[in-house]
Order: sequence, then structure tokens, then C-alpha cells
Amino acid sequence: MAGNKVAEGRVRIIGGAWRSRVLRFPAAPDLRPTSDRVRETLFNWLGQDLTGKVCLDLFAGSGALGFEALSRHAASVTMIERDGAARAALTRNGELLQAGARLKVAPGDALQFLHRCAGRNERFDLVFCDPPFREDWFTQLWPPLDQVVAGGGWVYAESGGALQLPPGWRAEKSGKAGQVFYQLLAKRPAQEGEAQDG
Repeated sequence: MAGNKVAEGRVRIIGGAWRSRVLRFPAAPDLRPTSDRVRETLFNWLGQDLTGKVCLDLFAGSGALGFEALSRHAASVTMIERDGAARAALTRNGELLQAGARLKVAPGDALQFLHRCAGRNERFDLVFCDPPFREDWFTQLWPPLDQVVAGGGWVYAESGGALQLPPGWRAEKSGKAGQVFYQLLAKRPAQEGEAQDG
């Protein structure tokens, strides 16, 4: 019966090798893929070629941002997603796109994952950070993010309001779409921050 069909969302990859491919994911209240227009703006900011970049999609959801990065030749993308149905869809979409070893899908809490990465001295060139707006995630995320983002790396952040940035970070680009604030944040290399402090 049609009434028993599970609601499904779809999002289209807008650029790179997988341009126009459609991703399907389970619909959920907190699952809101970044819009085509905002994704286009973001990847114009980043440059369309992410060859060699090691990326982390902390609140992966539909995987739209991470798959866009892989489509643009990122070396790897690790997607963190605590919802089992969404995580299964990420794995399934990765198989359909033949992402292979460049895609890692992991369960668990984003904050705990960051702390584990910090403890192992893992570094990422680009972190996508699009947490649920109703929770105050960023105040908790900044300390471990500061440890896992490589010097000269970026955090792309979506939030329900303007973010207060900790020392050592600057907003390179920013925009607003409806109720969503989005920013590309750059981590200053240590020597740059030290020079400015002196």
C-alpha cells in the first residue's frame, strides 16, 4: 500500500565527476541537505578541484557535502552519522557511486569522534560541520576542531545564527540563505597567529 511507503529524500550532486547523480536518503526532521545554491557557492569558494584533500563530514546526514567533495577528487572523506538508517543510505550511495576506499562511513557522536582523532593526531584539510541548529554544538566543537584541522585548513559551518569564532580562526567567506548562516572558516597557521599576538 502507498500509505506504508517510507518517506524518502533526494539530493542531486551539482559538480565534478558525479555531476547530476541523484542520492536517496531517508527523510527525517533533522536531515536537511545543504541547498544546491549554497553548495555551488561553497565549492566556488573552495575551488572546484579538491585533489589530495582529506575531508571530514561531521554530521553527514544525506552526505551531500561529502559526496560533492569526493566528486571533486578529494583524497578521502570520512562521514560521521549517528542515525542507523541515514548511515546505511550513505554506505549504499557510496557503493552506487563506486567511491571505494576514498569513502569511510562511521557511526557515533561527532564530538567523541573529534576527541578520538585529536588523541591519535589525525588531521583533516577540510571539515564540513552542519549540526542540528537547536543544540549548541559549536561551543563544544571548537576545542577538538582546533586540534584536528590542519594548519591552513578550513571548516565549513552552517548555523542558525552568526558564530563567535575562537582565537586562531577567521571567517574567509560568509552568506545567508533563509534562516541558515553559512561560513567558510580558515585556521591560521601557528606562526601567523603567534606573529599577530606579538
